[in-house]
Amino acid sequence: MKKIMIFAVMLVSAGVFAQKAEIKPKFEKEGNLIKATYYHDNGEIAQTGFFKDGKVHGEWQSYNIEGKKVATGKYDEGQKVGKWFFWSDKTLNEVTFEDSRIVNVVAWNDARPLVLKK
Repeated sequence: MKKIMIFAVMLVSAGVFAQKAEIKPKFEKEGNLIKATYYHDNGEIAQTGFFKDGKVHGEWQSYNIEGKKVATGKYDEGQKVGKWFFWSDKTLNEVTFEDSRIVNVVAWNDARPLVLKK
């Protein structure tokens, strides 16, 4: 019985230590901005962008788990602004924001725009 308990404890301990540690975000000061890099569990970059005075600010980019860019856009002191682009397997969606509100959406498929909302 004692051998079984020791084996069970060793098995549980090995499982706990074999699990991947969470990859923590990286923050770097660049002038008056803080550059943030967030990671997927596999080590690939998930998002990059900047903070200013604690709010998202400037260009942000998102990547899927394989490292392929899936979104890019700009923030102005926490508000989504301008044109954002979202890629999927077959389409590119161009979304225009003003004060974090969608004002226009265009879906591009085979290099031809399809207006969805105006």
